[in-house]
Amino acid sequence: MVDDVLINKKQTINRCIKRINEVYDNNFDNLKDYTKQDSIILNIQRLCEVAIDIAMHVIAEFKLGVPQSSREAFTILNKEGIIDKDLSNKLKAMVGFRNLAVHDYQKLNLKIVKSIIEKHLEDIKKFAEIIKIEVKNRKEITKEEDEDK
Repeated sequence: MVDDVLINKKQTINRCIKRINEVYDNNFDNLKDYTKQDSIILNIQRLCEVAIDIAMHVIAEFKLGVPQSSREAFTILNKEGIIDKDLSNKLKAMVGFRNLAVHDYQKLNLKIVKSIIEKHLEDIKKFAEIIKIEVKNRKEITKEEDEDK
């Protein structure tokens, strides 16, 4: 069974994506409205944090190493065969966006925000689904190994 942490994180992902899509409403001009822009960027930041939390949770749960950074967590998951290199790179890029949004907000490029909304929100959903399956499989293997002892 997938643990409560992952279930709660998946709900947060769905809620953030729903809010982003509602506010953006497939209209680039909505990014020019600062209140809407703030709402969208805050929810993208939340998505990034959730993805990082999920990665760290899985790495700790299965003792896969000790990442020295958020980006390294996705590298570890790739090296362990849990996510492919393409998804790892996309998630690391989102961490970079989050860092920019948090620390240097004025340099945000709205075309990048648009690209994230229109092309990359599904990457987070895909990541959560892959993790859900992987955790379930690993727990079943561990359970079978324990039964064989």
